Amino acid sequence: MSSPSAGTPGSGALGSGMLLVATPELNDPNFHETVIFLLDSDADGALGVVLNRPSPVLVADVLDQWRDIVTGPDVLFQGGPVSTDGALGLARPLSDADRPVGYREVVDGLGVVDLDTPVELLDGGLAAFRIFVGYAGWGPGQLDAEVEEGSWYVVPAQLSDVFVAEPADLRRDVLRRQPGEEAWISTRPADPTLN
Repeated sequence: MSSPSAGTPGSGALGSGMLLVATPELNDPNFHETVIFLLDSDADGALGVVLNRPSPVLVADVLDQWRDIVTGPDVLFQGGPVSTDGALGLARPLSDADRPVGYREVVDGLGVVDLDTPVELLDGGLAAFRIFVGYAGWGPGQLDAEVEEGSWYVVPAQLSDVFVAEPADLRRDVLRRQPGEEAWISTRPADPTLN
């Protein structure tokens, strides 16, 4: 995954491994102050997961077989408003050379895990693992239009963003490492009129 680089609103390429960071102008409650990791983006649309919305639901309460290998916090994450009756796992394998069964790489060092894979085939083969319920999805041209209207900052992801221990701080931390206006916005209160 790439290291931080310049990212002005809408300037980054919309591809796998990029982050969408909600701008203050984004009013949709589904995405307010979210950070989305793009898993796929092409002419047919885009798909990603919200990284900074842990749910109160423990993995052990719903997918007990995965509880011992998830990266903390050990809860399900709200991946987005689409298909909330399904889940997907994101993982970083222990070794670049030895990919576990049920793992499909999306970008360098990060991939999707088939949750139907027997856990014992993956246990010990993953450096990090997180489960997301639902996803964020856009039809053809929809995300491009949202970026153009100023709803999202498109910035490079760091592998650690996906498995961050303190998800509540992720948006601020991602913006802070960007140059210019984004760094300033990282310190902006939710309602500037109250400042």
